[in-house]
Amino acid sequence: MYKRICLWAILLLLSTIVVAQTNRTNQIDSLFNRLYASGEFNGNVLIAEHGNVIYEKSFGLANEETNEKLNLETVFELASVSKQFTAMGIVQLQKEGKLSYNDPISKYIPELKKYENITIQNLLIHTGGLPDYMQLMMEEKGDKTNSVTNEDVITFFQKSHPEKEFESGEKFSYSNSGYIILASIIERVSGKSFENYLKEKIFIPLGMNNTFVYRKRYEPKQIGNYALGYIYSDSLKRKILPDEEGKNSLYVYLDGTFGDGMVNSNLHDLLKWDRALYTNNLINDEDKKIIFSSYKTKDSLETDYGFGWFINQDSLYGKIVSHTGRWAGYLTVFERDIDHDKTIIILQNNETNITENIKLVAQNVRKILYDQPLEKPFVLSSKTLKKYAGTYTYENGKDGQVYYEFGRLWTNSKFQLKPVTETKFVVIGFRPEVTYEFVLDKKGKVIKLQIQQLKEGVGLTAIRKK
Repeated sequence: MYKRICLWAILLLLSTIVVAQTNRTNQIDSLFNRLYASGEFNGNVLIAEHGNVIYEKSFGLANEETNEKLNLETVFELASVSKQFTAMGIVQLQKEGKLSYNDPISKYIPELKKYENITIQNLLIHTGGLPDYMQLMMEEKGDKTNSVTNEDVITFFQKSHPEKEFESGEKFSYSNSGYIILASIIERVSGKSFENYLKEKIFIPLGMNNTFVYRKRYEPKQIGNYALGYIYSDSLKRKILPDEEGKNSLYVYLDGTFGDGMVNSNLHDLLKWDRALYTNNLINDEDKKIIFSSYKTKDSLETDYGFGWFINQDSLYGKIVSHTGRWAGYLTVFERDIDHDKTIIILQNNETNITENIKLVAQNVRKILYDQPLEKPFVLSSKTLKKYAGTYTYENGKDGQVYYEFGRLWTNSKFQLKPVTETKFVVIGFRPEVTYEFVLDKKGKVIKLQIQQLKEGVGLTAIRKK
């Protein structure tokens, strides 16, 4: 009798778990179906718990011209999610004794000897102080038509020697420049191309057969089952490939670089990567501790960034390591809730004027997984958002831009501003948290901008240029 009661209790518990899991899966499906139906999502999704896929689905087209549909094996460009692979390459070389995290970058890139005291670790955790190369290279572009490469970026820093934003270690400032340099260090130390290094040391060992480095405009190839990335053209009022913008396109001109981006993959390969990071197949537990730790600035302020991963410790969700990516029409989220072994992978190939913010979508998926109420975003009209776009002059005399694109506001460094009130915004994806607050006069005209990094207590004021 006792055994029967125990068996019944076990079956009841299993039934309850199955029902709860089905309910969560249905909620996730409802979320993405709604976004797809309203034109706010086009891409692939995979959600796993303890390595078991509980939800995976494709929504929309891989190619607008041929009407080729996405499928679960379709390959997408990962944009900044690529940084974690660059970081892994550095960790592997360190384990082999070929470099040290504390080495100055000039040891391997002597062209950058003027940037003394910047170490490999500074670049890994964005505390080096190097300005982001993207805006700088576009300003120097002139009538050049060839795509910029890593060597071009290094040469630019060598010859133009733009000033550091701060001394190394003093602050955290997300900069793609660091990961360009790290990828070049991998090449010079290993004697292999960045593409071949990742292939031989990471992708092949893990069976990631659909993952590779690909610069589609710099070095085009025929790749099957590939998702093309689409952006929205304000002038044409439709979705376009970035190539249609011509030689002046940021995405075309900077397509020859790698390390900060350009790794391409699909859902199932990324799940293999996720599972490998729970094992010692590539690195050991001590290495993983190093990769998935938040580091501090010289003032003992947390960066909330590890080696190629944003780090967040939450009382409900536990430790979350994640990264997002945005480039040339691709939007990517890769999140690992490592205390509870939950994985969220979202790959999107459309960024239009109505695309839902992919980070907020991922946050809602996480809320569903933990049985939390969904977040309802604060929304402002395009008219209001456009009012804030413009040029602002900082106290040091330098100008900064806030621009309107794809129905959103963005900073110079391509970070999105999320409205929390009529005039106050939070920079999405930036840690420690940064707020932008626009100050209006009595007539409702924007007169200045106040930027505050709450955790550091740092504030800047910028006057709106007429």
